[in-house]
Amino acid sequence: MARFRVVATGGTFDEIHAGHIALLAKAFEVGEHVIIGVTSDQFVRHKKLNHSFKERVASLKKTIGQEFGDVDYEIAKLDSEFGPAVTTGDVGALVASAETAAKGSRLNEVRAKNGLAPVEVIAVDLVKAEDGKPISSTRIRAGEIDSNGKPR
Repeated sequence: MARFRVVATGGTFDEIHAGHIALLAKAFEVGEHVIIGVTSDQFVRHKKLNHSFKERVASLKKTIGQEFGDVDYEIAKLDSEFGPAVTTGDVGALVASAETAAKGSRLNEVRAKNGLAPVEVIAVDLVKAEDGKPISSTRIRAGEIDSNGKPR
């Protein structure tokens, strides 16, 4: 049963992989409604991505339907580090990878300045590839591994 009415999570979601699925699974487990922030093309213009914002959102929606069925979520375009999580008082938790969970304390500082209650930060362990290193979109784009962490 969900512990929070609203949770937030986010990412670039360029090459959706097992780590993203683990992150989303935890968000849907603990939240009744999930706000999923997807970085805008402008915000990640310094990164070499394979897919545009529109393509990444379409792929994410398709994956959510396939993996989780009919769940309650919305997609928010991220033009900044935190998006609606700093302005929406309804958000009770941030679900983040263990790698990015430290951003939760910065998020709570910004929320405090905006007069909002702090969120609980829920860290999800990074999913490892067969070689023991974390699965990442960067490694998939480089051709090292597939989306499940198998060597290519």
